[in-house]
Amino acid sequence: MRLVILDNYDLASEWAAKYICNRIIQFKPGQDRYFTLGLPTGSTPLGCYKKLIEYHKNGNLSFKYVKTFNMDEYVGLPRNHPESYHSYMWNNFFKHVDIDPNNAHILDGNATDLQAECDAFEKKIKEAGGIDLFVGGIGPDGHVAFNEPGSSLVSRTRLKTLAMDTILANAKYFDGDLAKVPTMALTVGVGTVMDAREVMILITGAHKAFALYKAIEEGINHMWTVSAFQQHPWTIFVCDEDATLELRVKTVKYFKGLMHVYNKLVDPLYSMKEGN
Repeated sequence: MRLVILDNYDLASEWAAKYICNRIIQFKPGQDRYFTLGLPTGSTPLGCYKKLIEYHKNGNLSFKYVKTFNMDEYVGLPRNHPESYHSYMWNNFFKHVDIDPNNAHILDGNATDLQAECDAFEKKIKEAGGIDLFVGGIGPDGHVAFNEPGSSLVSRTRLKTLAMDTILANAKYFDGDLAKVPTMALTVGVGTVMDAREVMILITGAHKAFALYKAIEEGINHMWTVSAFQQHPWTIFVCDEDATLELRVKTVKYFKGLMHVYNKLVDPLYSMKEGN
């Protein structure tokens, strides 16, 4: 497990975007070889998406041969609702890059048979050859996707009832009206994310500090689902200084001492331009 600590949110977002960019380019995707990327929603990844869009517009990065699978979607919210995760992904990322819409997979929270939708999603991931890099964020209670506290750490894509803490946190997107916030969602499972060849978790802000502490300094616990990634052979936690406030000083010092190694993963920043 690696913990990458940057000074602030913008730098953490840029580091994450550079890492994703380099991983895609190093993979050398093509017509018969797609890079498969798992993606999150929420406020944390927005800075990362903006940077990836910038790399694309500069001609350094293409998503033509990238397939994406999103972590989750609300149940019962119309696809074109401004707060649906379909809307979020298209407005904040997909419409700004050259991804084929057929390669951008998002769960359908309005499917007639929700379990069949979840099973089909798992099948699509398998048919794509699995996820090369799954990017995620966490909630203040340490949940990944909508794997709320108490979720099975070997869970698969399924229907999930949202915890009250999550509903309260999401109310800001629904005019502060709890009655408008969906109470159920479709979500990939912890096991689904664990199957990815690499996992990168973005954690920023002081309000996520206790969750980061639980994720890396304490044992694996289904009440803090993010802690499961201690068991993954290739996990990177990317955070800002504020998110480290609950960590032991020696933990922060240890991982900061490795930054010269971690920075080699993103410097130089590769480019798809000819000759780079």
